[in-house]
Amino acid sequence: MMRTFIDWIYRSLQGLLTFLMAILILPVTMQIVARFTDLIPNYIWTEELARFCLVWIIMIGASVAVRDGTHFDVDVLPHPKTPFGVAMSRIVVHAGIFLVALIFLAFGWRFAQFGYDQSSELTGINMITIHIAWPVAGLTWVIFSLEKFYDDIQLLKQSNGSAHGAV
Repeated sequence: MMRTFIDWIYRSLQGLLTFLMAILILPVTMQIVARFTDLIPNYIWTEELARFCLVWIIMIGASVAVRDGTHFDVDVLPHPKTPFGVAMSRIVVHAGIFLVALIFLAFGWRFAQFGYDQSSELTGINMITIHIAWPVAGLTWVIFSLEKFYDDIQLLKQSNGSAHGAV
């Protein structure tokens, strides 16, 4: 049941990501057309909308990447040669992502509270609409990392600790 809920979150994020990418095309196209022709005037709100979409796209894209396992990781550990080693190296990577997720969640919440007290000079939109992206990303990373930890523990159990050697 939990996996179904996580799948729903994941599909919702993918849909939102697609929607934001489609929305991003409008203000950027308007900026380009306004810059090189006299067909439409230069609107200031297009820059802000593009910036807001871009921040959300980055945060949601990072969340989708954490679930997909396509988020970057650095090869610091040697490549494992056993199922036990694979499980342990995955746990190390997912622990690092989990730690960053907790940082984004904790400090992102304070950042969002800071944004709540501000509004955009151009459009008057409350800045929490952009600042809340950080703790939302942190929360989704926590959820997806916990799912990854569960999968890692299952892999560790499957290996039965048979090859504790090379990690």
